[in-house]
Amino acid sequence: MKKTILYTLLALTICTNAFAQKDAQAKAILNQVSAKYKSYDLIKADFSFTLDNQQAGVKETQTGTLISKAKAGKYKVTLYSSATAKDVDKEIISDGKSQWTYLKKDKEVQVGDAGKGGDGLSNPSQIFTIYEKGYKYLYTGEQKIAGKAYQAIDLTPENEKASIFKVRLLVDKAKKQIYSALLFDKNGNKYNYVVKSFTPNAPVADSTFGWDAKAHPGVEVVDLR
Repeated sequence: MKKTILYTLLALTICTNAFAQKDAQAKAILNQVSAKYKSYDLIKADFSFTLDNQQAGVKETQTGTLISKAKAGKYKVTLYSSATAKDVDKEIISDGKSQWTYLKKDKEVQVGDAGKGGDGLSNPSQIFTIYEKGYKYLYTGEQKIAGKAYQAIDLTPENEKASIFKVRLLVDKAKKQIYSALLFDKNGNKYNYVVKSFTPNAPVADSTFGWDAKAHPGVEVVDLR
C-alpha cells in the first residue's frame, strides 16, 4: 500500500514538473512574440476568418484586413462579404477612445467605448495580444504546415464562466509571429483566424483610425455609450 502511494506521488510530481516546464516554454515563446509585435509602430495584416459549427451545419469563411497601432490602442478591421469578394461587409475602427462598428448592409454604425468587448476576440485586432491577460497557457508541441514549423500553445481562461473555453494559438517558429488563433466556445462554435500576410510599419494616415461621416452618407449613427 505504501509503495502504491509512493509511486502515485512520484507520478504526480513528474506530471507537475512536466506541465510547469511546458508552461515556462509557452511563456518564453509568447514573450518573444509580444516583444516583436510591440517593437513595431504599426502593423498591417491580411487574414481569413472561419466560423464553424458542425452541429448546426454552419461553415462560413470571410477574408479581412487589420491595421493596428498597438501602442496607441488604435486599429481598423475590415471584413469582406466572402472569402473571395472584396466588398466591405463590416468595419471596426478605434482611435483608442471610441470604437465604431460599421454594418454596411444595415447602413448603420454603432459607437461605443474602446476596449469594452467580451471575452475572447471582440475583434480581430486582438489576435496578436489575446494571450496577455486573463489566460493560462500550455505549450503542446510543434506542428508542420506546408513545410513550416509552428509552435502550438493552448490558452484557457482564468474566468471559468467565459463563453470561450479554449484558444489554440499557432506561432510561426522562425518569425516569432502569431500565425493563427482558433477559439472554441460553449455553444459549439469554432472561430479560426489565420494570418495570410503581415507587413510591419506600413505607411498609414492617422485619419484611418476614425469614423469619416462624409464618406458614409445616409448611414445611421447608433450611440451605445
